[in-house]
Amino acid sequence: MCELLAMSSQQPATVNLALGILARHGGGDGPDKDGWGISYFEDGDVRLIKDAAPAYASPWIGFVEGLSLRSQLVFAHIRRATTGAVALRNTHPFMRELGGQPHVFAHNGSLSSIFTAPEFALGRFHPLGDTDSEWAFCALLERLAVARGSTGRPLTLERRIEIIGDFAAQLRREGMANFLYSDGEYAFLHGDHRLNDTPGLQFTVQRDADNGRPVAGQGGVTVEEIDHPVLLAASVPLTHEEWTPLRRGELLVVCDGEIQSRVVT
Repeated sequence: MCELLAMSSQQPATVNLALGILARHGGGDGPDKDGWGISYFEDGDVRLIKDAAPAYASPWIGFVEGLSLRSQLVFAHIRRATTGAVALRNTHPFMRELGGQPHVFAHNGSLSSIFTAPEFALGRFHPLGDTDSEWAFCALLERLAVARGSTGRPLTLERRIEIIGDFAAQLRREGMANFLYSDGEYAFLHGDHRLNDTPGLQFTVQRDADNGRPVAGQGGVTVEEIDHPVLLAASVPLTHEEWTPLRRGELLVVCDGEIQSRVVT
């Protein structure tokens, strides 16, 4: 099944090592050969790089790692197609604009009945591709847009958590609902489960980076400053240390490497 990766840091960091391990899941050590993508939030925008080819064999992986791109928030996704063709338009992460901010979404799971579920009827946002994941993203954005109303003012964090929590709870009724979502300010990480009934997302927080060395052993993120938090979340642990699994229905809210909230939806 698909693989997710998220990195949130107080200072800009790279994810080269973790990206390399994740890429091996996309056609090397794992079955996920149907495309990959990575998004870097930067200066109020998102640098989005995607490819429909297997990540393990994609020349873009080496290109991305060679650039050593830095960001405080990174999402990555390795796809195993269940709904929708193997095509660039169906690769994650997906990005849309709402309220003058880039919103990014990546999903792991299958939501076969979402297309006809009344709770996920579409409004002003429509998919470019034909995946259940992008459909879910458009439905989430519609809820957020309605809540913002005609004023377009940003919602409080509490209101965002309420809306995204309700969305997550309803999404789980349609199928497996592990997802990463960001509105450009906060990252919302929702855990469900995997096909083998193991946790769908796990995370670790590091604070002891030193002079650009990997934060957490093999597969860690590289940072340039010391004494600032870096949070890594992934479908399966990418480093040798202990990771904390999210409970089913748990929503982890993160900003600048710090956990802002943990709620069960």
